[in-house]
Amino acid sequence: MSNTIIYEEDWAVKLQERLDENLIWKEICKVDYTDTKVLHNPYMSDAAVQSGTRGSAYTHQDITITDETISIDTFEILPQLIDRADLAQSSYANQMELASEQGTLLNESIEEAMLAAHAQWTNFGTSSIGGGGTATSAITVSAANIDDIIRGIKREIRKAKGKSLLKRNGGFFVWREEDFEILEAYVQANGFSTADGALKDGTNQGFTYMGMEHYSSNFIAAGHLFAGVKKVFHLGIVKATYGQIVIDQEPATAAGAVSGIGIVSRVDYKFKAWAKTTPVLFDINVA
Repeated sequence: MSNTIIYEEDWAVKLQERLDENLIWKEICKVDYTDTKVLHNPYMSDAAVQSGTRGSAYTHQDITITDETISIDTFEILPQLIDRADLAQSSYANQMELASEQGTLLNESIEEAMLAAHAQWTNFGTSSIGGGGTATSAITVSAANIDDIIRGIKREIRKAKGKSLLKRNGGFFVWREEDFEILEAYVQANGFSTADGALKDGTNQGFTYMGMEHYSSNFIAAGHLFAGVKKVFHLGIVKATYGQIVIDQEPATAAGAVSGIGIVSRVDYKFKAWAKTTPVLFDINVA
């Protein structure tokens, strides 16, 4: 005898939790939300201090102001289509989850773009930690040299006359996940209260060690780490498009109109390391 039984089923109210990345660009960058296309950042050239004795003449110097600019002309866009019947059969919670998902993905695209902009920063390589090679020679990060890397970055910031800026804004490192693990092991093995805390609670994103805040990211560009002074790598974001969702009714495609709605999110942005701050932003070349 065969019976057909309909069992009660439970469905989650929301979509499954997405494994999203801990984003740090808002912590590291100087972010301007603006509807102005061009950002200006003028700077004054250094004047030469003159020496003399009483009664000697001096020479006035010209003041030179250089205007650096960037145009916010890069964008990321995420359009998704929902058939009108699927829309009717889906819950409002799932629709809101979709909108939230778009925001997360766009924020992650900004993070990836930030870490891909390493050509704008100052090179830091094996020669920067007392080894051979040059500033572009790749460092193999290990427990034996991770403290040398941190000290070396701080030294280069001081040599670039960024000591006051570092004290005011703080400094940062963005490591690969495997480098962050090495750092965590180093912290646990050295010191007293710091080691005790790391052994008891572990290390979280943005934890402070050797005077710098340390983060990790899965979006690191291959062969490059990011370090320097916080809030000087400039990011311009168009506020009129960031975080806004546009709903297209019956969106057009190459094959014609589609019965449904298009949900479109975008972000317009541009990164810039200005001439005066490039010396305190570092592209750590790694193997």
